[in-house]
Amino acid sequence: MATEHVPSYIVAADGSDFLLGFMAVFTIGLILLIGVAYFTLHALPERMAHKNNHSQFQLVGILALLALFTHNNIFWVAAVLVAGFQIPDLAAPLRAIADAIRARGTGSSGEESPAPAPSEPHPATATEGH
Repeated sequence: MATEHVPSYIVAADGSDFLLGFMAVFTIGLILLIGVAYFTLHALPERMAHKNNHSQFQLVGILALLALFTHNNIFWVAAVLVAGFQIPDLAAPLRAIADAIRARGTGSSGEESPAPAPSEPHPATATEGH
């Protein structure tokens, strides 16, 4: 027989095709790995925002979902930029000023204010009575 000289990828007489089976498993595995890598890359902005406890976490999530469903990369780039840079909270100083004015106006600042000290008699009035 001359079967010793036939390459291994040639189909045998019994119908077993090793190369077909190997390539099917390899292709399915490669598709799964590419899918996992794609979704991992797509979740990158959300993981960045979650790790940094970002205040615009929901905006980053919405932009990442829009990028996933519309296949517009500009949404993903915007999500990465929003997650990467902390937007300064410009309203915090204004809130602190408003709270201080409100507390001053109502007389309650959240902590007990000390009672006013009794006024001492004026020295001129104390000597006039003698």
